[in-house]
Amino acid sequence: MEDINDNLLKIEERIKVAAKRSGRDLSEIKLLPISKYHSLDKIQVVLDKGYVEFGESRVQELMEKDEEFSSDVEWHMIGHLQRNKVKYLARMTRCKLIHSVDSLRLAKEINKRAKQEERVMNILIQVNTAQDDNKFGIYTKEAIEMVKKIGSFKNVKIRGLMTIAPYSDDPEEVRPAFRKLRKLAEKIEAEEIEGVEMKELSMGMSNDLEVAIEEGATILRVGSAIFGEREYN
Repeated sequence: MEDINDNLLKIEERIKVAAKRSGRDLSEIKLLPISKYHSLDKIQVVLDKGYVEFGESRVQELMEKDEEFSSDVEWHMIGHLQRNKVKYLARMTRCKLIHSVDSLRLAKEINKRAKQEERVMNILIQVNTAQDDNKFGIYTKEAIEMVKKIGSFKNVKIRGLMTIAPYSDDPEEVRPAFRKLRKLAEKIEAEEIEGVEMKELSMGMSNDLEVAIEEGATILRVGSAIFGEREYN
C-alpha cells in the first residue's frame, strides 16, 4: 500500500508542474482516481489521503463498492452506460457525475429515471474526437445539436464534455484530440444554451496528463498509475 502513496505523490507533482508551466491554477484541475478492478483496501488508502471522488466503469461494481463505504465517497461513472442500467445510478445519491453520455436516447433515459427519483443528474457528453468508429462517443459535428436538445431536459444537467484520446507513447500525438474538445466546449459555451454549462473537460490519463492540462482539462482520469495493476477483471 505504500506504493499507492508514492504513486499519488508522483502524479500530484506531475500535475503541479504541468499546471504551473501552462499558467493554470491547481484548483481548476481535479485528479480523479479510477478505482475500477481494484479492491476496497486500495481505495481506502487513497481515501485516507483526502480523495473522496472515484471513477468506475461498470455499474455493478460501482454499486457493490458504494455499499461498502459509509463515508462521503462520491462516484463518477466513466464507462459506457447501457440504458437498462441507468435506473441503478439514478437511485444512488452518491453518483455525482456520468461522464459517458453519447446519445440522445441515453440522455432521455437518464432524465426519465432522475425524474422518478426526484433529482437532477449531472452528466458530461462523451465526444469521439478521434472519429474512430471503434470508440464510443458522439462525433464533434453532431455534438452541438444534441447538447441543445438535452439542454431542455429538466432532470439532467450538462456540466461539460469528455473524450478518450487514442493511446500513444507520444503525448503530442493526442494533443489534437484534447484541443478539439476544448474548442468544441468554447463553441457550445458561445451558444449560451439554457441549462448547459461547460465547466468540466474530462480528458487525459497517466500517459498524457500534461498535454491534457495544457489544453484545458479539469478532470484527469488516472487508474493504474495510482493503484498499480488491476486486481481482477
